[in-house]
Amino acid sequence: MRAFGKLSAVTDTHPQSRKPAHFYDVIAVAFVAFLLISNIAATKLIAINVGFTSLIFDGGAILFPLTYILGDVLAEVYGFPKARRAILMGFIFSILASLIFLIVGAAPPAADYLHQDAFVAVLGFVPRIVAASVLGYLAGQLLNAWILVRIKQRFGAERLWVRLIGSTLVGELADTLIFCTIAFYGVITGAQFLNYVLVGYFYKVAVEVLALPVTYPTLALVKRLEARGSYREVA
Repeated sequence: MRAFGKLSAVTDTHPQSRKPAHFYDVIAVAFVAFLLISNIAATKLIAINVGFTSLIFDGGAILFPLTYILGDVLAEVYGFPKARRAILMGFIFSILASLIFLIVGAAPPAADYLHQDAFVAVLGFVPRIVAASVLGYLAGQLLNAWILVRIKQRFGAERLWVRLIGSTLVGELADTLIFCTIAFYGVITGAQFLNYVLVGYFYKVAVEVLALPVTYPTLALVKRLEARGSYREVA
């Protein structure tokens, strides 16, 4: 974190970071919401049979890759400081959600409540998922945002696809290794664990690559609307 703090002094000069950010709050809220939903969905492991093998991934993989797309929008449009703010907000609310689930799970159930064991079995696992998620998330998202901004500073605004894919390759690698190890090592081991890590990593990278035709116009639209500085342009 100290290294990111030192390097962020360079990225504070991002031109958008000193202009009104009319849509920053909407994107940041979606970013945090996707993270929280993914943390809960990640409590379930899914196996899909493909030929003679099975692809193993967790439920969070369905939505979580979109946080990287939103992270790209935050870093590319608003700069590293504002992207870092949204990332830290996701970190704080993930921990809060985990604490609430722990408290609710430990509280005595009402006499007519018949799902205490199911509640604890599913949401009681969330604290481990959250611990894995916030550590992987911090490392991955900060690396993703920082690398995207640094590539742009070093080589200019051309070849956006290089920034998007390059930052994702590094960010998702850190995120996936940290998350999978803390969340499920010991729950699944050996070849199954390797399967889980590799499938998770290549799936999340593939989602962002395939989403480039959507990410490009989304970035252009947000930049254009922010440049105009008016919500009326949405209509």
